[in-house]
Amino acid sequence: MKMILFGRIRPRAIVLAGLILCFLFSSPVKAQVNHTPLEADETIIEDDDNDDNDDDNALVADSIASDSTLNHLPWDKAVGVKLNRLMESDMFKTSQVGLMVYDLDADSVVFAHNERQTLRPASTMKVITAITAIDKLGGSYQFKTELKYTGKIENHTLTGAVYCVGGFDPRFNNDDLAAFVTSLKEMGVDTIRGTLFSDTSMKDADRLGEGWCWDDKNPVLSPLLISRKDEFMDRFIRRLRQDSIVVSASNYTGSVPYNAYNVCTRFHTLDQILMRMLKESDNLYAESMFYQTAASTGNRPASAKSARAVTNQLVRKIGLDPARYNFADGSGLSLYNYVTAELEVRMLRYAYRNNNIYVHLYPALPIAGVDGTLKKRMRGSFTNGNVHAKTGTVTGISSLAGYCTASNGHHLAFSIINQGVMHRKNGRAFQDRVCTILCSPQ
Repeated sequence: MKMILFGRIRPRAIVLAGLILCFLFSSPVKAQVNHTPLEADETIIEDDDNDDNDDDNALVADSIASDSTLNHLPWDKAVGVKLNRLMESDMFKTSQVGLMVYDLDADSVVFAHNERQTLRPASTMKVITAITAIDKLGGSYQFKTELKYTGKIENHTLTGAVYCVGGFDPRFNNDDLAAFVTSLKEMGVDTIRGTLFSDTSMKDADRLGEGWCWDDKNPVLSPLLISRKDEFMDRFIRRLRQDSIVVSASNYTGSVPYNAYNVCTRFHTLDQILMRMLKESDNLYAESMFYQTAASTGNRPASAKSARAVTNQLVRKIGLDPARYNFADGSGLSLYNYVTAELEVRMLRYAYRNNNIYVHLYPALPIAGVDGTLKKRMRGSFTNGNVHAKTGTVTGISSLAGYCTASNGHHLAFSIINQGVMHRKNGRAFQDRVCTILCSPQ
């Protein structure tokens, strides 16, 4: 047998070709998954939930690229494998995470990790407050501020007492105050002689929440606020005089008597409060909601203790032991709040199963890539407009809890609480990756 050589082959070329073939056949053949680790010592610090995380979302898409080795697994098992891979990140050498994902249609747990470890929830506490309030108060509940009087009106003069009755409405503003004054003028009043009372008896005297940091920008917890400020009576008197109503009356704090006449009632709906409370993570609105539940018990003045009792009652109703948790406030500002991912998911599941709650809760949650504190997060094709969830951020804590729809059409509830994260961007990047895995085809 003759060998026909097409040209001359140099010895160096033969050696090089052999090395290449040796490398190719000695390397194992496997599917490659690009996994970008979350670095525990990342130096970028983000201060606001609205920070742009588009770059993170791109990394997510790369890190969870399709893995052919998972094709034979059921959807939930494939999700579990991918989430377990995320748990191998270096960030968990120095921080903790509580994570739970629940399939609301299959009524089963998809994934859980440290789901019963008590952690500080930050602003995802607002989800617990919202669900408790809607369940207790009902979707038609109104936040009211009233103007009443006792005495008599003769010759355009109101002689007696005028009461501004606070109902802890955080939306009460200058337009509402103008309506108070207009109502008096429509009754023919151009002079007030007697006493002006600010009735703040709806709530206790505590102006700050339990466990709040003194150097934070904390809201004032007064049931009689105007434009978020505790200067109601001063502005009321000033507005009366601006509208040519003579005020010859002393200013005191006191409770309105049962036989007082109503002049004007201004109100805002539960949905109006809920929308800003969750979309924008407004702490004052959350605390107002918290104390409304306390007032609904009939205990006056309303207190955090009474509000806590209402929350504990719902925790028992969903099958958990309230002694395992601590609810110090309604907003998540307190250092004394301790919950679990399991509790938040159970609450979300309860809301989903009760349409009278869900119909109010779901539209108020921030939507990924669309609005609220998720407007600039998770803009990828599978998460954008899909993830509806509440964010949470305080020093050392980053959290996310809400709903999304999986690629198989199943509705999911999830809670992610990152604790001990010195750089918030790490926590958010992790949460975005979890959501992308849940929403993407497996």
